[in-house]
Amino acid sequence: MSGVWVFKNGVVRLVENPGSDSFKGSGQRKVLVHVATNEVVTSYEVLERILLSVGWERYYDDPDLFQFHKRSSVHLISLPRDFNKLKSMHMYDIVVKNRNVFEVRDIYNHRAN
Repeated sequence: MSGVWVFKNGVVRLVENPGSDSFKGSGQRKVLVHVATNEVVTSYEVLERILLSVGWERYYDDPDLFQFHKRSSVHLISLPRDFNKLKSMHMYDIVVKNRNVFEVRDIYNHRAN
């Protein structure tokens, strides 16, 4: 994971290749991958199944968000209700809170084994 950390409007996010088109919003697409199975997360149903298996619980506090909480930590994963609006910053948030469980990969560089 390399790039530049950008702080904007109170939010810190990682921008890969800040001089490239991805910084301008038209860059390479990313995918969230479950490391153990090399499965690409293609829906919230897939994500929920994996997160539940590693100790996360659905959190129903905000109807506008798809959220998970882990009792053993203070972490909360908050995602847009629409899976199609999931961005790389959401994926990296999931990765940081689940070390060795998920990876974010370029869609064109991901190869199923």
